[in-house]
Amino acid sequence: MADDGPRDDSAAGLAGRDLIGLGGLLAGSVVLFTALGYLADQALDSSPVCTIIGIALGILGGIVGFWMRVRSALRDPGSS
Repeated sequence: MADDGPRDDSAAGLAGRDLIGLGGLLAGSVVLFTALGYLADQALDSSPVCTIIGIALGILGGIVGFWMRVRSALRDPGSS
């Protein structure tokens, strides 16, 4: 095979490391907000109200963060 020189993967959109980062963003936001909800439940003795709210906020925050990163990467593939 002939070597065509260095490849420029910057125009490929979302690379593998970007997808791992997106997964980490989703999981991290759910874990963080769930933990905060759990701690609030312990402090307020309101189990499981704050934990459920924390899960919902974590999912919502993860979706918003995911959407913003993907939208940015699709607009300008070289910036990710």
